[in-house]
Amino acid sequence: MKRYDCIIIGAGVTGCAAARELSRQNRSIAVLERRSDVCEGTSKANSGIVHAGFDAEPGTWKAGMNMAGNRMMEQLSKELDFPFRVNKTLVLAFEESEKEGLLKLFNRGKRNKVPGLSILDGDKVRELEPAVSDKVCAALYAPTGGIVCPFEMTIAYAENAYRNGVSFFLEHEVVRIVKKGIAGHTYQIETDKETFEAPIVVNAAGVYADVLHNMVSGQKLHITPRRGEYLLFDKSAGTMVSHTIFQLPGPNGKGVLITPTVHGNLLAGPTAMDIEDREGVDTTREGLDEIVEKARRSVPGLPLDRVITSFAGLRAHEAGRDFIIGECPDAEGFFDAAGIASPGLTGAPAIAVYLADLIEKRYPAGRKEGFVPERKGMIHLSDLSVPEKLRIIQSNPAYAEVICRCETVTEGEIIDAIQRPLGARTIDGIKRRTRAGMGRCQAGFCTPKIIDILARELNLRPEQVTKCKGDSALLTGRTGEAYEI
Repeated sequence: MKRYDCIIIGAGVTGCAAARELSRQNRSIAVLERRSDVCEGTSKANSGIVHAGFDAEPGTWKAGMNMAGNRMMEQLSKELDFPFRVNKTLVLAFEESEKEGLLKLFNRGKRNKVPGLSILDGDKVRELEPAVSDKVCAALYAPTGGIVCPFEMTIAYAENAYRNGVSFFLEHEVVRIVKKGIAGHTYQIETDKETFEAPIVVNAAGVYADVLHNMVSGQKLHITPRRGEYLLFDKSAGTMVSHTIFQLPGPNGKGVLITPTVHGNLLAGPTAMDIEDREGVDTTREGLDEIVEKARRSVPGLPLDRVITSFAGLRAHEAGRDFIIGECPDAEGFFDAAGIASPGLTGAPAIAVYLADLIEKRYPAGRKEGFVPERKGMIHLSDLSVPEKLRIIQSNPAYAEVICRCETVTEGEIIDAIQRPLGARTIDGIKRRTRAGMGRCQAGFCTPKIIDILARELNLRPEQVTKCKGDSALLTGRTGEAYEI
């Protein structure tokens, strides 16, 4: 049995952010993750929006964590070296009757102390965004809205936590949690591989957070997976809008948005469909049609011929419609970060700080000497100037070999992604760290070369290389093996 002072369950953005914050303290910490990599669940498939904070109901956990996380994002992006941009936000009204909805958001934002909010008329909106519909008569303008890469943000948190002593156990699915001791202050955590023990547990398990919570508490939670489908457009459409453009929110969320991404693509979505399947990330014809219909209301000229892929993610919608953060009342030492739906990505940094501070107050351990707050991200050759590229290539010729043509990802970058802390072990792991396979051809050209590099660097046979572990191998054997004489 492995024993730690604190165990975090879930290696999404909330779990990895909490791991990094807790690694400032004198504790032994482990992260358990059921999947083969960090950022493989809820955190990998979202809008990448840093919300300004006008949507959440004042006084809720969502409002407080949204505002605090928004304020933290720029400094964090510098410390942890992940891409973030303040691109500002617009919420559109298409009819005079919808202006009342804008005013409601404006007033809510003011109560949440969102800076710089204003309401613009239709002409001003089209001045800022010429591609929006002629029917737009007004918009709420929020200058503190931004965009971030959710993969790189989560990976940055994880790498920095690892650098500061946190142990990560991937492919360890928690199957049972048992309270031990008279006070129930020690937890035995059984996974499908081995057993762990700790007096402090942080439950950051996304759509499974209620399952884990209900193992130790009589005060039951219920999380409904809410599927959101998206369309991703080629970089040739990436400058069609510069702001993140919303429509007025509905009962199931903020509605279909259109936004640039930090990597230069255009993104439209999501839908909002409550489902039972906690693994239900399939896309549907009905969902994608809904995105097209609603997105074209905002931007009529949306170029559907430049869609390069569709995808879906799940949001952890808790029945109380708010985040659940803190120590479970009837399970001492068990801390929830549950129901972290939108604006969870924005709020994750603040949730992590709050939990770390709360745990330190309840169970003091003191500050760790030598904590390293900085993390240096990967070299992306396509982002560098010509002299910088030449310098890198001269020091390492592998950076001269382009593997992914669409995103200009080199062999040197792929090797770096494998050799880094918590390095990539799958094709998807390479994709999230380097963007190899995320371009217009969607990995049609680069996949065989990526398989070869993974096999070489990890000492595997090519047929052992998988897309995302489990039963996801792309190759079944070598041609002719069945016909040896």
